Amino acid sequence: MTPDERAGTERDAAHSGRAARMDLNEVRRRLALGRVLPLGGPRDGAWITEQAAGPVLRDAAAQVRGVRLGRLRLSPARPDQPYDPAVPPPPSALPPGPLRVDAEFRAVAGPLAPAAEPLPAAASRLRTALAQAAAERLGLTVTEVDLRVTGLLDTVPEGDPDGTEPSGSRYAYQSAESIPHSVESGPESTGNGPDSAEKGPAPADETEPQGNAPRVPGDDEEARVAAAVLGVPGVTRLTGVLGMPARAIRIGTGAGTGTGPALPHRHVRVELAVTSARRTLEVARAVRTAAGEALPDRPSVAVLVTAVDPAAG
Repeated sequence: MTPDERAGTERDAAHSGRAARMDLNEVRRRLALGRVLPLGGPRDGAWITEQAAGPVLRDAAAQVRGVRLGRLRLSPARPDQPYDPAVPPPPSALPPGPLRVDAEFRAVAGPLAPAAEPLPAAASRLRTALAQAAAERLGLTVTEVDLRVTGLLDTVPEGDPDGTEPSGSRYAYQSAESIPHSVESGPESTGNGPDSAEKGPAPADETEPQGNAPRVPGDDEEARVAAAVLGVPGVTRLTGVLGMPARAIRIGTGAGTGTGPALPHRHVRVELAVTSARRTLEVARAVRTAAGEALPDRPSVAVLVTAVDPAAG
């Protein structure tokens, strides 16, 4: 082998190694995100990662006295009866349809504990809290909540010393009516509008390290879409976690982006984070409208929520 051939072989090996590391990083990123869940109904064109939805549900469970949540998973309630999405979904996204929450929990059962109560009553309160948070805070269509008791607690869990409801929440939610200039719930959008451990997996950083950050759109169509999206009340930041390189705004034809239809017109996918102070689905609907109206050809829009940031204050 000549020196030039040897150098070429070494370059090819180095390139293959870099590609393999990139592929491994993408696999790890996808696993950390969990399932990509449908948000709202078939015509809403919105999805949320399990990693983003989980902390909101856990926060709701933390408000239930005498109960501590363990494993939490979300999955299709009727996987054999999915609905067709109005727009191409993000990669690996579940099709629209009702969801099921599976959760494990421990409950206080000691006779001297002030929060002790029959297990069915504790499970009922936890089930209600999870279902309400999924619907009212996020906009998930949850039709089943399956709970399993994994242990009993002799005393009230730390942080709930007297059995009373904790005051305040990292994910404090306010209804649309109580927030000035909020995004009001409108009619259903059209396609052209807009195993975790007990505490769940460690959240993946929503942005790449400096120097390899998700692409920030320049003075082009992506920039117009980005500006429109960031102007929607409730949007806290653009993220960009899918694909290599990661990009928060992707503009294409819709073909090859998932199991949905390939479109004769252009399609935009937006990845972002929202505040917990507003219902996630309403923010996503407003983003679809804003992104679609930012371009003259009014492309279809899909929204992927990758994080729900705690409300300020």
